[in-house]
Amino acid sequence: MNERRRPATKAYANPAFLNSKDARALRILAEYLEPKSRFENNDVEDTIVFMGSARTLSREQAEAALRTAERGGGDLDGARNALKMSGYYEAARELAFRLTQWSKALDPKSRRFVVCTGGGPGIMEAASRGASEARGINVGLTISIPSEQFDNEYLTRKLSVHFHYFFMRKFWFAYLAKAVIVFPGGFGTFDELFELLTLVQTRKMTKPMPIVVFGTEFWRQAVNFDVLVRNGTISARDLELMHHTDSVDDAYDFIVRQLTERALDKPGPTL
Repeated sequence: MNERRRPATKAYANPAFLNSKDARALRILAEYLEPKSRFENNDVEDTIVFMGSARTLSREQAEAALRTAERGGGDLDGARNALKMSGYYEAARELAFRLTQWSKALDPKSRRFVVCTGGGPGIMEAASRGASEARGINVGLTISIPSEQFDNEYLTRKLSVHFHYFFMRKFWFAYLAKAVIVFPGGFGTFDELFELLTLVQTRKMTKPMPIVVFGTEFWRQAVNFDVLVRNGTISARDLELMHHTDSVDDAYDFIVRQLTERALDKPGPTL
């Protein structure tokens, strides 16, 4: 009597193996190849990256929260500060809108300098929203973390890429970027800013990389870069790696000028 044999499982179709520590290299490679394929298929040549806090509210959200707090329904000081911080949301939204309009006018056949964010709420949502309102596409590089996150509603869905490994997500931020705008944020924003500064400072990243640090009052209080210079841990010239501003007009003019002069004739991802 012949025994019925179960069909053998191929390695690439074996979930137990693919999710094991032995297949970690394959999972890392997948987080390189799958996004690469997606960006190439959608003709995304390079990006302008927006970074900042996931907790920053839009003006309408902040105003609603303040009205609730004034009626005794919450932290009044916190609500007032949230309304102040919402100015950064609106600035990121406007800046993304204007940069998307500019990039779309360059060449209707190419997708240059596409707005890219971490895909979540807050400043990320603001930039995605601005790009969407300008009828442009935008990229979202989301990450799986224990605290609740979600893809914001303004992302271009086919360009919403979900990562497990932070370092692969960071790679795609850096590899596609031709400019970076950093708004006030927390640990994640600081991590991304300082890693980019280190890559540029050490020339591990050789392409021109304009870095705009938006919100002078916040950054002056959060990080005293002058202390680093005075104590010799960085040079005064290292401060030139960042362009500080509080103005959407200034940030827009600086980025457009830098990209026009140093990146327009160099399409495509590169380090």
